[in-house]
Amino acid sequence: MHTSIASFLDLDGRTALISGASGPIGGCIATTLAHAGAKVILHCHKNTQGAEKLANTIKDNGGRALVLSADLGQPDGAANLVKAAQDQSFHADILINNAARQDVANLTDMSLEDWRAMFAVTLDGAFALCQAVCGALMGAQKPGAIVNIASIEGLAAAPGHAHYASAKAALLHFTRASALEYGPHNIRVNAVSPGLINRPGLEDDWPEGVARWKAAAPLGRLGQPEDVARAVLYLASPMANWVSGENLIVDGGMLSGPNW
Repeated sequence: MHTSIASFLDLDGRTALISGASGPIGGCIATTLAHAGAKVILHCHKNTQGAEKLANTIKDNGGRALVLSADLGQPDGAANLVKAAQDQSFHADILINNAARQDVANLTDMSLEDWRAMFAVTLDGAFALCQAVCGALMGAQKPGAIVNIASIEGLAAAPGHAHYASAKAALLHFTRASALEYGPHNIRVNAVSPGLINRPGLEDDWPEGVARWKAAAPLGRLGQPEDVARAVLYLASPMANWVSGENLIVDGGMLSGPNW
């Protein structure tokens, strides 16, 4: 029997939890997964208004969305978030660990608090959410898919981003480690490593950096949130049913040549 290609990207009947959903990349991921048929849980920390606006847009387009606020840096933040979603019949079987910080600081000026704050959101939050979601899936004996949003800086660091690059590098290894342990439970774990992704005002804030990126990138442009979201959709969908422990680089070819 022939199966259509579109059916492999159909997430109807699935529920996706997206951390950091109020930002440009997280919001685009949420919208894309909702368009593919998934119910979406939109996590935010402080930008509740932005998350609510996104949820209303998804609902206006026929989707199903739930907004929940949580501080993933707190010990029970992730577990309480997953429990609150379950209480409203949103049982996540897809997890997108997107929440992160991206502060800029030289190592000589960086405090231990700066370092720990970066890891608390980027790595500790992903760890706690993985435990909470996978624990529920294993208890129900259901399969699942996790996609961690890393960065090409986890592979090639940039000045001023030592804490960010280190946290993303750790997230990549956590992806492989959790794929190894959760695989026997039919839970796949992968990562997406974006390059420089455009946002409103980026070219005004950092014109020289954007110009250098465009000049060095083989595809000659900045990434767009949609580029990341489509990669996430692939990894979260049945299209990638035998893909686990991998890192999909979405950077316009930047890492194929000399470091920009």
